[in-house]
Amino acid sequence: MDLKIIDINFFMKETVASYLIETGEGPMLIETGPDTAFENLKSGLSDLGYAPSDVKHVFVTHIHLDHSGAAWHFAEAGSTIYVHPVGAPHLVDPEKLMRSATRIYGDKMDELWGEVRGMDQSSVVAIEDGQVINIGGVEVRVVETAGHAGHHHCYLIENALFTGDTAGCLMAGGPMVPATPPPEIHLEKWNASIEKMREISPDIIYLTHFGGYTDVGPMLDAAAEKLEEWSEWVGERLLAGKSDEEITEEFGAYFKEIFEREGTSEDVYRKYELMAPYHMNAGGLIRYWRRHRLSDS
Repeated sequence: MDLKIIDINFFMKETVASYLIETGEGPMLIETGPDTAFENLKSGLSDLGYAPSDVKHVFVTHIHLDHSGAAWHFAEAGSTIYVHPVGAPHLVDPEKLMRSATRIYGDKMDELWGEVRGMDQSSVVAIEDGQVINIGGVEVRVVETAGHAGHHHCYLIENALFTGDTAGCLMAGGPMVPATPPPEIHLEKWNASIEKMREISPDIIYLTHFGGYTDVGPMLDAAAEKLEEWSEWVGERLLAGKSDEEITEEFGAYFKEIFEREGTSEDVYRKYELMAPYHMNAGGLIRYWRRHRLSDS
């Protein structure tokens, strides 16, 4: 596989990767990042000798804006965008997606994500678990991996697995941490997806946040362990009657300690606070507990 990693420099280096793969039909991309980093992605493509109009096929792991927010640029330039069936309607008409994101990000929407336009229905192809798409002699196998979101895919090419957010985040030598934002995380489904990735046994995993790693087993173990640890931490405090605000504040200190124990620099910590901020992680876990663990209590 002829693969290039494009660092789209989303506010900082090594936070969001777009993966370019050469095929017999020209380059294809996995992940676009957000609109706010599109000019950086264009520059990365130019360094490789391409314009956005040369990219005829784009795969996004899910429709969160740090993964798919710039996909409309490629659709307007003639690309086909491949996505989970649940995500497809929201690329065609992003109004509901943007309302949901605005509830989370508020007045930071424009600064973080920029513009998101709808796409023509003919540009968006919904793809299913187990489906194999042949792009110019490169076979892309679709692997449904719910948990971080209900509409998440990983993509297997040869024995490399592009994991989106399902295998967590590891940036610039920092620790492995999952991103657990609201509103959709579901830990039982996420753990099942991690087991599915273990069964595939890829030689290498490519994280959107950020880069390729060959120590696949330990990384998947670390992601699963962190999910369990965080869930129990939040659950104990909810059962003790603490408020969401109290839990979030305490989780901020707990989250920072993870990096202090690892001796992580402040610059690297800032990358994690951009892509997997503690208040988002706490909010997603609190929502998960209230919806799925406490609803029958």
